Amino acid sequence: MSLVVSPEPLTAAAFAPFGQVVAAEGASIAANQGTARRFDWAARLANLRPGARPNLAVFRSTPKPLPFPLRVLERHPYSSQAFLPMRCVRYLVIVAPAGADGLPALDGVRAFECRPGQGINYEVGVWHHPIVALDDEADFVMLAWEDGSAGDCVEWHVPVQVRVGRELSSPLP
Repeated sequence: MSLVVSPEPLTAAAFAPFGQVVAAEGASIAANQGTARRFDWAARLANLRPGARPNLAVFRSTPKPLPFPLRVLERHPYSSQAFLPMRCVRYLVIVAPAGADGLPALDGVRAFECRPGQGINYEVGVWHHPIVALDDEADFVMLAWEDGSAGDCVEWHVPVQVRVGRELSSPLP
């Protein structure tokens, strides 16, 4: 089996089965004496283990060219996981639904091209690939609840050839 997955633009509707797009959109309230606006409830943060603590970490992603070989997927069975770009041009988010056996259903793999100002929050247990920077090194703030056990992150090595993307001569419109 060989599979090629083409990236699609990240939208809230398209990403909804896997989590939320985190962006300054929707209803806001004035905050800080009128110097800022606040957008509440931007993502559903979840922790299913009482002993886990919030881990706010910084991730640096090295850019990879397309097409990109998909070799591993991971999931966090007890925590949501949010990625918020601090310094980034474009990046890929790659997700897969779980099949009846709980493993990733490769026929449902989707890739989303994310733009500046778009963060993402994976729902608990969503299969995904680590963030892939496209144009330049990218830094992200990551938030997940962890306790240092094997339950923090479960990896699955993709047993067939899956390529994500196509060679791009310039950024997508």
